[in-house]
Amino acid sequence: MKNLMTICALSLVVGLATAQAEGTNPIASKTESKPAAKEVAVIKTTEGEMVVEFWPEVAPKTVENFKTLSKKGFYDGTAFHRVIKGFMIQGGDPLTKDAGKESAWGTGDPGYKIKAEFNARSHTRGVLSMARSQDPDSAGSQFFICHGNPTFLDHNYTTFGKLIKGDDVLEKIATTATHPPDRPDKRMGVESIKIVPADSIK
Repeated sequence: MKNLMTICALSLVVGLATAQAEGTNPIASKTESKPAAKEVAVIKTTEGEMVVEFWPEVAPKTVENFKTLSKKGFYDGTAFHRVIKGFMIQGGDPLTKDAGKESAWGTGDPGYKIKAEFNARSHTRGVLSMARSQDPDSAGSQFFICHGNPTFLDHNYTTFGKLIKGDDVLEKIATTATHPPDRPDKRMGVESIKIVPADSIK
């Protein structure tokens, strides 16, 4: 009996050593890995704060790109350079950090383009979507938040999130006085965009 117990004990030790070498644990219960904590974007503007939730299930690469740029501080100090009441407010152009480059606002990007992720989420009030040129795969950093319900953009622009807080701020920015070409008379500044855990927002 002693010999049998010794053999069993040795087998267990060898089994654990092998499992450790292979990166597995036969004793631990099989549980699925925890999903990543849900994150939101806090857009701090000169008119107040807006909070946006993301839709990684329909536009994962677009969401990741926006988060990466935000975490680098890419958007800090930019402005909403194009505002059309009843349509949308557009921002994300790094050139808007320099008032002397106003004639070129709307043409800036992070130095690369990302592929479109057109999906079935509709362009309704508060929806976050990527701005682009004629080429479907020409989005980079510029984004817009719908003020109206421009559903005619559906399947042609990448929607990737929606406003969950700060609709009053969206309203202030979208209804501000403008001059051609849809430039706000008063600077609608983006002080920062922070990516934070969703459960930290009250």
